Amino acid sequence: MSGSVRTLVSPAVLARPRGRAAYWTVFAGVVGLFTLAFLFPVYWMVTGATKPPDEVARTPPTLVPESWSTAGYADAWELMQLPTHLWNTVVQAAGAWIFQLVFCTAAAYALSRLRPAFGGLILGGILATLMVPAQALVVPKYLTVADLGLLNDPLAIWLPAVANAFNLYLLKRFFDQLPRDVLEAAEIDGAGRLRTLWSIVLPMSRPVLGVVSIFALVAVWQDFLWPLMVFSDTGKQPISVALVQLSQNIQLTVLIAAMVIASIPMVALFLVFQRHIVAGISAGSTKG
Repeated sequence: MSGSVRTLVSPAVLARPRGRAAYWTVFAGVVGLFTLAFLFPVYWMVTGATKPPDEVARTPPTLVPESWSTAGYADAWELMQLPTHLWNTVVQAAGAWIFQLVFCTAAAYALSRLRPAFGGLILGGILATLMVPAQALVVPKYLTVADLGLLNDPLAIWLPAVANAFNLYLLKRFFDQLPRDVLEAAEIDGAGRLRTLWSIVLPMSRPVLGVVSIFALVAVWQDFLWPLMVFSDTGKQPISVALVQLSQNIQLTVLIAAMVIASIPMVALFLVFQRHIVAGISAGSTKG
């Protein structure tokens, strides 16, 4: 039916008191279940760090701690050397983010606007790498990094992160949808390719750049296998590896507290840039 909007509940049903009550009851129940499913694990982790060790292992578990204590967070901060490993993670994630923004943006702009020879073939080859399981690339990547002498070096994280086909394709698709008349006007005004990229394309691409930034940071922050392979020096390991390596003789409450602390930066980053992330994800679908 053209020109009509289909809804699950008709306006006539919503106009009735019984229909409106049933609608809001179902709506509140669904929202409540989804909220519980997403937030309960977070609540369980945060409160688990405040319980004594015997209460954490108790069966059945207690929903509310019988005795609250923040000593687990203080012990995790000191015993597991969290400042050092958090800083290592920040350095590795920030470097990978900068490398991806620079090189993926340049490659996407070249494929989208400069139209190089065999550009379609090159893009197809890049996208084909998405079909290769990440585990199949671990050994070649490790041998390459080892031959270059980059073990225990942040470059072992930064350089492989550049080869991100998904982020490159995301940027290219966004660049393809930029208004052509704006770019042509910049060219008529005498702006070169780099000037157009810096002054026109990048300011208009803030939403998608924000999404790519989040993807780049989260990928490094939560990665475990690759940092475990390239960082044999405990003092240079990121937080994801350190939590496993240092958890052998650590109380469960201290380990849970360390996990809570390790997750705070990414949660805070999402809350701060939530509006930009949503705008970037929806930008591609709203453009013609």
